[in-house]
Amino acid sequence: MSIQPITAPLTAMDPIGLAELIDRAALQTRVDRKYLVPLDRLPHLLDQLTPYARVLDIDGARSFRYESVYFDTPLLASYHCAAYRRRRRFKVRTRTYLDSAQCWLEVKISGARDSITKHRLPYEPHHRTTVVPGREFVDEALVREAICPPAGSALDPVLVTSYRRVTLLLPATASRVTIDTGLSWQAGDTALHLPDLAVVETKTSAAASPADRLLWQRGLRPARISKYATGLAALRPELPDSPWRRTLRRHFRTTPSVGTAPTATTHRPVQEASCV
Repeated sequence: MSIQPITAPLTAMDPIGLAELIDRAALQTRVDRKYLVPLDRLPHLLDQLTPYARVLDIDGARSFRYESVYFDTPLLASYHCAAYRRRRRFKVRTRTYLDSAQCWLEVKISGARDSITKHRLPYEPHHRTTVVPGREFVDEALVREAICPPAGSALDPVLVTSYRRVTLLLPATASRVTIDTGLSWQAGDTALHLPDLAVVETKTSAAASPADRLLWQRGLRPARISKYATGLAALRPELPDSPWRRTLRRHFRTTPSVGTAPTATTHRPVQEASCV
């Protein structure tokens, strides 16, 4: 499926520019709730959100192409921290906005009560597959958050994700909603595509937003999914997958274009990497 089914409800929403969106709801420290929603259920959800939401509009466009490159240590310390549910976890990635050719190097820290803190550095798009030019920034962010990867660890590109994103502002609660469609993952020569599924993510200071309540009313509950960790678990069935096993079983049964189909029965524990 394409984004066509949600074009009409997005057109009906009032627009908001990027500068105003950031000013009103930057939410660099926040609580995220993620939902896996069949694409054909999105139009009605967006119709219900129209009275509460404004949609990010840049030069008339309301859907934007994203690419993220995730980095990890040789023993996948970041992945294993997530797989074994360490209280404090980190991700390092570059995020490229393909339509505007803007790129950021980001360090995301997961802390107590599922809070998220994000550190960002403007980055050259042609450096998006390496952290070398920004390694000092990454190390400083991790030290500032009292998280230190194993001494001397390299950070290599492990996974690439791509999708289209729509961003909504809910002015009454200064919260945001992102809707990601056209989801795909690439690890080496292996790829996975989920064209009929959307990841809807609410981003709030703490309390549930009107979008959360609408999703709950429709029988949808937050799902355990990380684009990095769940995607890598789907593409590499030898990795431990306990936090996302139900998600993998229900939604990631599509066979990758190369390699083994990601089913729960093929996942088995491996030696745990040194975690932070």
